[in-house]
Amino acid sequence: MSIQAINVRNQFKGKVREIIRGDVVSEVDVETPWGIVTSVITTRSVDDLQLVVGSDVVALVKSTEVSIAKL
Repeated sequence: MSIQAINVRNQFKGKVREIIRGDVVSEVDVETPWGIVTSVITTRSVDDLQLVVGSDVVALVKSTEVSIAKL
């Protein structure tokens, strides 16, 4: 699956492996077939996306930024 509305070439489907929550930002580790991708996103986004360990996601990689989209 690819996210068509977002123009990012490097999209890696995976599962959330670990979430390290902070007051403002959180680290989300995504296990993909090519290895672990870590995203630092707002804790509000973690909550809005209802991310938990085991969630199916797509890591959207652009330069040094990794975004997360829940499947």
